[in-house]
Order: sequence, then structure tokens, then C-alpha cells
Amino acid sequence: MAMPLLIAIGAMWLSVAIFFLGKGEPKGTGAITGFVGAVTVVGAILQAAVFKDPFVAGLLFAHGLLYCAVSYALLTGLEDLRSVGNVSLYTALVSVIYMVLFFTGGPVLEGGKLLVVKSNYLAFACAGYAVLTFEVWLNAYGKFPSSLLAWSLIVWVVFGLWVPSFYMMAGGCFPF
Repeated sequence: MAMPLLIAIGAMWLSVAIFFLGKGEPKGTGAITGFVGAVTVVGAILQAAVFKDPFVAGLLFAHGLLYCAVSYALLTGLEDLRSVGNVSLYTALVSVIYMVLFFTGGPVLEGGKLLVVKSNYLAFACAGYAVLTFEVWLNAYGKFPSSLLAWSLIVWVVFGLWVPSFYMMAGGCFPF
């Protein structure tokens, strides 16, 4: 379930990036951001309830709620984006926690089983998500240029969304 969601999230990231580069308009960009936010939140619910994976669902929830906040800001013309930035800071911190857990496997449970399957690639992807959401936070406070955020989003559409999604769906594993 999570891999197709990453492909959907790419539609939002790329649209917002192009908007930040001066192409597009806020309401259309806000609409796709809202659709992706809703799909991500619903996908998180399904990931937890149907696929019995509350761990990945938590990461999806945090990002889906951020996308909904960005959508609201774009659709309403919100001028002070610090509240969106604050949600992004929260999401960045959650991504850092996920990065550490994917890198280490988390605590050892009974029988020597790890809480999380270690994945260097998912740790790398979560590091990228953390950087991006820290950039959104800084941008909302006027401390990071929109054009640089746009290019970061474009790069991470490829390496943080498409590569893991297509690698996993086509080959059954991550690149490393």
C-alpha cells in the first residue's frame, strides 16, 4: 500500500516545486495538495487497519496532515505560513525518528527480534524527508529560499519517492 502512495505524493511535491519556481497558481496547486493529503491520510488508515502496519502508517499520517495544512494555506491564500511551518517542523522531527529506527532496527524485542526491519535505503529516504520538511519550516519563517526548496523537492521526488516505489514494486527490494 505504501509504495503506490509514494507515487501519489510525488504528484504533490512536483506540483508544489513547479509552483515555487513561478509556474502554476495557488488554487490548482492547493487542490492537488489536498487530494494527495487526503489520499495519504486514508492510505495511512488502511496501512494500519488492513495491512496491520501501524509503524509505516505513522509516517504516512504525519506527512498526510502536513499536506493538508499546505493545501489549506494555498487554497485560502494564507499569508502567514508559520503555522504550516510548525506542522512541517513536527513532521521533520518524526522523519528523523523514523530515520534512526530504520537505520538501527529500533529496540530488540523478545526472542531477539527487532522492532523494525533495518533498511539503509528507507533510513536514507527518511533523512531526505527530514531535510525537506526542515526546509519547509525554514521557508515558512522566511529563512530559506522558495527556489532552493523547489529544487530539493524535485530531486527528492526521484530519490525519495520514485526510486523506492518502483524498485520495490518491480523488483521486490530497495536499491541498498
